[in-house]
Amino acid sequence: MAVTRVYFEEAKNSVFAVALHWPGWCRRAKTLDGALEALEDYRERYAKVVTTGFAPGRIEIIGTLPGDGTTAFGAPSRVGPWDVEPLSPRELRRQVEVLEMCWAYLDRVVKMAPSELRRGARGGGRDRDEVVDHVREAERVYCARFGVKVPPRTPWTEQRAMAVTGLRSGVPDGAWPARYAIRRTAWHVLDHAWEIEDKSI
Repeated sequence: MAVTRVYFEEAKNSVFAVALHWPGWCRRAKTLDGALEALEDYRERYAKVVTTGFAPGRIEIIGTLPGDGTTAFGAPSRVGPWDVEPLSPRELRRQVEVLEMCWAYLDRVVKMAPSELRRGARGGGRDRDEVVDHVREAERVYCARFGVKVPPRTPWTEQRAMAVTGLRSGVPDGAWPARYAIRRTAWHVLDHAWEIEDKSI
């Protein structure tokens, strides 16, 4: 039976449960149990993103990382010892393909969403295009952290292509290990894709 390794990133009143093998499958709650429950609650929703090969099986908890101010604010930010484990070329390619599925899912969500989103506490009341701009610019910053310099105002398709090229190289010059860089980028993409979906209702 397949096993998905999951770790927690824990700060005061903010805990992430993160699936190591499935970039973007990462949810937050106030407690360890709550975060794990939220992760499980999103299993089927994540399966609509990763439409090929998603067979997570049972969850195996591998550890807990102490969070920081970013964790408490609402974003995972800690690199774990498992992130320096080498990725085989095949696994690296698979994880990058999962990230590309996350991008494709966001694109579909954005295409179907209204320009004005329902107001709420999450996201500060941003509308669709403001969320898209935020995701695109955040990804440009992420690229720099894994060793890819993307000039401002680079078209998003080109920026993504540059990111994929850098990630497939294993990001030897990056501050973020490849495994973490892929997972962090995918989380941000899906978190906002789901935000747009939820606020489109």
